[in-house]
Amino acid sequence: MLDGAGGRTPSTHPALRHCVALLRLHLAAPSLATVKQLHARALRAGVPPAHPLLAKHLLFHLASLRAPPLRYAVAVLTRVLPDPDPFSLNTVLRIAASSSRPSLALALHARRLAPPDTHTYPPLLQACARLLSLRHGERIHAEAAKNGLATLVFVKNSLVHLYGACGLFESAHRVFDEIPVGERNLVSWNSMLNGFAANGRPNEVLTIFREMLDVNFMPDGFTVVSVLTASAEIGALALGRRVHVYLTKVGLVENSHVGNALIDLYAKCGGVEDARRVFEEMGARRTVVSWTSLIVGLAVNGFGKEALELFGIMEREKLVPTEITMVGVLYACSHCGLVDDGFMYFNRMKEEYNIAPRIEHLGCMVDLLGRAGKVKEAYDYILTMPLEPNAVVWRTLLGACAMHKKLELGEAAWARLVELDPGHSGDYVLLSNLYAAVGRWADVHVLRKTMVKDGVRKNPGRSLVELRNSVYEFVMGDRSHPESEQIYQMLAEVADSLRREGYIPRTSNVLADIEEEEKETALNYHSERLAIAFALLKSLPGTPIRIVKNLRVCGDCHTAIKLISKIYDREIIVRDRSRFHHFKGGSCSCKDYW
Repeated sequence: MLDGAGGRTPSTHPALRHCVALLRLHLAAPSLATVKQLHARALRAGVPPAHPLLAKHLLFHLASLRAPPLRYAVAVLTRVLPDPDPFSLNTVLRIAASSSRPSLALALHARRLAPPDTHTYPPLLQACARLLSLRHGERIHAEAAKNGLATLVFVKNSLVHLYGACGLFESAHRVFDEIPVGERNLVSWNSMLNGFAANGRPNEVLTIFREMLDVNFMPDGFTVVSVLTASAEIGALALGRRVHVYLTKVGLVENSHVGNALIDLYAKCGGVEDARRVFEEMGARRTVVSWTSLIVGLAVNGFGKEALELFGIMEREKLVPTEITMVGVLYACSHCGLVDDGFMYFNRMKEEYNIAPRIEHLGCMVDLLGRAGKVKEAYDYILTMPLEPNAVVWRTLLGACAMHKKLELGEAAWARLVELDPGHSGDYVLLSNLYAAVGRWADVHVLRKTMVKDGVRKNPGRSLVELRNSVYEFVMGDRSHPESEQIYQMLAEVADSLRREGYIPRTSNVLADIEEEEKETALNYHSERLAIAFALLKSLPGTPIRIVKNLRVCGDCHTAIKLISKIYDREIIVRDRSRFHHFKGGSCSCKDYW
């Protein structure tokens, strides 16, 4: 059969064979200019514009580019090919799903340009995950099941990723469990680990990781980043160290993403020197993320001046800070009381680095003023902010009002919080703190009744402590531990030692109008004290004690732990909701400014 462009069949056209061979040859170093040049050459040589073999190789080459041109790929698919084959359509779906317009993948699929096959659904589910569109994702899941393609491992991997990205970690786990153990690949395990890590489920991450090792599946860099993130979240330093040893053994420690995760792990477990060591060992592999991780880590650990010194070195290295870097810098100024420096860095952020202030930066400035006792200035700053203040900003002001006993401004902040984020238990606690601080116990009782009536439940204080590769959790007044009797005996011994050292309980920290003796007992049973008593019982003398608490450490516990660190000659590192406290020899790294 002859075509109309020279008497040859399209598939044997010499120019077509030549262009296809060149497209294949250049796949090792793909280039958009090469694609366009060869496409033009083929058309000039008489290859039919709608030739499917030419379009197939053009699209395959485009998909190999670092940033595939979506418009060009769609044009080749829809304008050049009158009847696209599944391979060509799936190639464009992959390009669209990874682009800045993932919704285009769903739009192309809706046009039914070619029948779906085994490779159609993964890019569609990836697009749904990037859009966080659960509705579209569930529809694609149902369609894949109807077509008998939902049982394929790479479709299930995409479903695990989708449900994890959308916050449905239980649905993700259910799909993961449906994959036979022998069919699970590295993507299966990593998708499940990442889903739990992204949804703040560190214990589940570690459980899945153990299952992975039990079936002798070799983790990669993505795996260990999820595990290190989970270990950092619960303060599991011993586990993190074991993972670090494993990484060194298999050579994964050379990966810059892994290095950054290690810096984050050590910083979040209070191991600032270890974080520094990893940072130094990274050498030329350090990225802006590495610098930012250590700057933020130093700041939250109470080493604000060191964080600012490191930022200065980063600037001298001609590295450009990111928005997150500047949050760390402003945080360091806030927690060191460096008000003038904070405003200087804030102005430089805008003028020198062209970083438009985000709400996180503005919140840091409110915190900077509030902690320094400039509560009225903080309130005025909120009223003139270029962005609409959110609940976090008003909550920061309310916390400052509670700290500095500014009742009128605190009630103004509370009124805005009721509008923006009604029912947040932390706001009730902060207002209770403020009322209790100024002796308005009747208002404390009214607030408590309102909480009960509205069904608002206060989050109980929880403290985690890691000992011998296990993490133990305690809540206030907890007697569920099998060794509770010994723990409470240790608490009594600690209380006696504190009294001999001159400690006087700060009963103002108990938000209840009860007898002083009852208040003292309540303070003594705070979750961090139970965790410390357990650690004193179970760990070797002289070893550091690391506590992770979900709430802010109260002033009385802060005073008591300083003395405990001196009496028992222990370094006690407490990570509370907002920062670290390194207690040693009777003093704290925060210098009582937190």
